Amino acid sequence: MNLLLLLVALSFSEAVPLQGAAECQPQSRPWHVRLGRSCSGALVDPRWIVTSFACAPLSSNITASLGDHDVSVAEGTEQHIDTDLTVLHSPYRSPFHSLAMVRLAKPARFNQYVQPIPLPSRCPQPGETCRVSGWGSTVPNQDESPKRLKCISVPVVDDRTCRELFPMHWSHGMVCAGQVDGTNCLDDRGAVMECGGQLQGVQWYSFGCSNPPDPSTYSRICQYTRWMRDVMRNNSPTSAPTTPHPPTPHSTLPPTTPPSSVKEGAEGVQPVQGAL
Repeated sequence: MNLLLLLVALSFSEAVPLQGAAECQPQSRPWHVRLGRSCSGALVDPRWIVTSFACAPLSSNITASLGDHDVSVAEGTEQHIDTDLTVLHSPYRSPFHSLAMVRLAKPARFNQYVQPIPLPSRCPQPGETCRVSGWGSTVPNQDESPKRLKCISVPVVDDRTCRELFPMHWSHGMVCAGQVDGTNCLDDRGAVMECGGQLQGVQWYSFGCSNPPDPSTYSRICQYTRWMRDVMRNNSPTSAPTTPHPPTPHSTLPPTTPPSSVKEGAEGVQPVQGAL
């Protein structure tokens, strides 16, 4: 049954048109990462990327491209770094926690083209306008993706509306964003949602862009910040020692495993202040 739920959730991750999007201003999204050829993610640390669990099976032993804008040319701004570890947030037990952390084999070099995005200090608010970036298709019913990074502005949808739109899939670990009237949408595996300069979402799935589209759904990053920090602390060989968080009854972290592997993370989410 759990496997069936996972397959259903994964089926919603198929690429659909990125309508209403425009080319991002070059290098305006220095945290946006291209994972392989079909996924996106957000750089949150010199060694770590956060992405959708739909990308996780593809994210071990692939190349992450940082500082990229036009994938058709070498711009001289890119850093191509292999990945060596993927940590899943228990998707095989609960597909509703759609998040994965991917470790770079070596640290990224920060400059004007490559920078991490801050983790959230709050949760996104209904009606707040956020910015989503990705390389999703711009042509209906075609798989061809744009060569240049696309951006789109989307409003955050309140939880009640989101729950009504997705009664079988809604959870407190997700947030909806997009035009309920179907004027705009963006779909790209792992597309990054930034609100007020903070990472607030990584795209989970979308039902498409026609007749009319529903808003897209994103992992609510503010619910996962403690888990993300624990993953980075426990699996970063060069990290300085830090004081561990007190244990919680619903959170256990797996031991570190060798590189070039995929493993599961902690069950449940750990809310931060302001989490729903």
